[in-house]
Amino acid sequence: MAELRNPERADRITLTGLRVRAHHGVFEFERVEGQEFVIDVSVAVDLAAAASSDDLDRTVHYGELAEAVVAAVERDPVDLIETVAERVAAVALGFAAVDQVEVTVHKPQAPISVPFGDVAVTIVRSRT
Repeated sequence: MAELRNPERADRITLTGLRVRAHHGVFEFERVEGQEFVIDVSVAVDLAAAASSDDLDRTVHYGELAEAVVAAVERDPVDLIETVAERVAAVALGFAAVDQVEVTVHKPQAPISVPFGDVAVTIVRSRT
């Protein structure tokens, strides 16, 4: 496998604002009622071969990536959005062309007693 390029200068495919209804959270009402989670995923992929050949097989099909991410978020409720982020990162790294992934999981209806705009965690994982 080729060495990971500088991730700050890597080619990227980014999906922003994937909306998923799921049942994650530490409180029972979150598990029962569910809520919306918003997922951002950015994958580092060498896009030169796909661009020069105009061949979908030489990149990551962003539609398939989106479907895989949504399926990962929907399954098996967990307590923490950190765990959800790890799950999404593993799914993205399962695509052979992906060298690195950045995942942000937003929980806009988090049970917080003060007014807020967003709650989110962001992780970065590489194929190593």
